[in-house]
Amino acid sequence: MQWIWPWQDRNRQFSWLKMGTLLLLLAPAIRFGYQVYAGEFGTYPLSGMVYWSGVWATVILLLALAVTPVARIFRWPAIIDVRRMAGVMALIYTVGHALVFFAFRSWDISVIIKDTIARWSPIVAILSTVGLVVLASTSFDAAVRYMGVKRWQWLHNTVYVTAALAIGHVLLVRGVYPEQFVVTGLFLWLMTWRVLNRYKLGTDLKALMLLALGSSLVTALLEAIWYWSRRGYEVSETLRNNFSLTTFDIGIPPIWQVLAFGLVFVLGTLWSEVFRNARGASAQQSKA
Repeated sequence: MQWIWPWQDRNRQFSWLKMGTLLLLLAPAIRFGYQVYAGEFGTYPLSGMVYWSGVWATVILLLALAVTPVARIFRWPAIIDVRRMAGVMALIYTVGHALVFFAFRSWDISVIIKDTIARWSPIVAILSTVGLVVLASTSFDAAVRYMGVKRWQWLHNTVYVTAALAIGHVLLVRGVYPEQFVVTGLFLWLMTWRVLNRYKLGTDLKALMLLALGSSLVTALLEAIWYWSRRGYEVSETLRNNFSLTTFDIGIPPIWQVLAFGLVFVLGTLWSEVFRNARGASAQQSKA
């Protein structure tokens, strides 16, 4: 059996799409490596490395889930070819996250086990990692032929459960960070879109606009509740901060990041409609 490299298509020809996707997926790891080299993680680097390696592993998994709506809304079926790559890369990032976590615990098995069973976050992480291992190990064509299409499809639909566990792991970590709510809001958008798509509303402009607004508002509410439950901040105060210019000096609040993500697909729908109408007009002129 001849090996197919990540930048090759099924015909073993060079693919700019796959090469570009590979570079995009490697970018966080390259950035991460530079941050370690430059000492940007501070006096106790492993603590920050554990957190950010976990965030990036979750983001890559969400990118894999985003392939389907991108293909549907932007009318770009070719991008489906990179979904497997993104899924496998999510597992690689997850393994890297686990190794950094072990290093943070000085590779002491007793400490690792004690810390794992003492909190829900590591337990949920283990379940999510097991799910990714199963999905990645059966993502090849040989597995489809061996299992049959229906059983293989059923198994790989559990990626939604695996992703939900990954989001749960991020939410349950110690402390409160903006990235927790960004990835949760994005996951909410991706899952809700699949429900809409099932009812043939996956490319409906009004539905996508409501989805963008709804997912961003839920993200803001979740953030406010989380800060209230863990730090005692007033819910109304946290919600108001989303509209304070001083907040933007620190970073873009999660509500606006999730809203921007949703609006990209709204614009994609508009673009697809304009392109389709232009093609229809051109075809009518040709017939005339």
